[in-house]
Amino acid sequence: MSGRRMKVFSKILISGVLVALAGSFFLSGCSTKTMTLNPGITDPQLIVNPASIRLGVAKVAGTDIVFEGSGFKPEDSVFISLIGPGDTDVALANGTVGADGTFKAVASPLAKVTGILRANISGNYDEDGSYNQFVVVSKPPVPPGVYTARAMAMLSGQTAETDFIIKEAAGAEQLKDWLGMKLGKIVDKRPR
Repeated sequence: MSGRRMKVFSKILISGVLVALAGSFFLSGCSTKTMTLNPGITDPQLIVNPASIRLGVAKVAGTDIVFEGSGFKPEDSVFISLIGPGDTDVALANGTVGADGTFKAVASPLAKVTGILRANISGNYDEDGSYNQFVVVSKPPVPPGVYTARAMAMLSGQTAETDFIIKEAAGAEQLKDWLGMKLGKIVDKRPR
């Protein structure tokens, strides 16, 4: 192999290794402590996993936000809202209380995008008939801060609350969003 080809090959190899390392770093994420219900408490209680999230579009849209509660009246309907800084009051999830007084509710993708990110979901059809969805960001997301996640039972009026922390997007989230824009999965229409 000539010297010139060896340099090109080396650059490609090094680039590939760097991309693989960066990809594994971003995919590994950060580990957080998982919250669990306290079986010793008989009053209504609520937990959320994860207990915090960063504001990147890809991060919020791709993270399962799971609410669990106990101590509620069986067969009641529970609605979860996020209350926080300013006038933020966002409906995120709902669920039905089981016979044992517990429930599990997962925030829907639409609720996360429209509620936390204050964005919309749109899409278009390709020539082959496939539908491509993407997130359209036209205004800032909810502000970072400590929010109160509140579970409210519709029939009994029982409530339970827990903290949910929303953090500013960091470098990893910003890079994921940049890649999402390049791939057409995120459209940023915010005024510059």
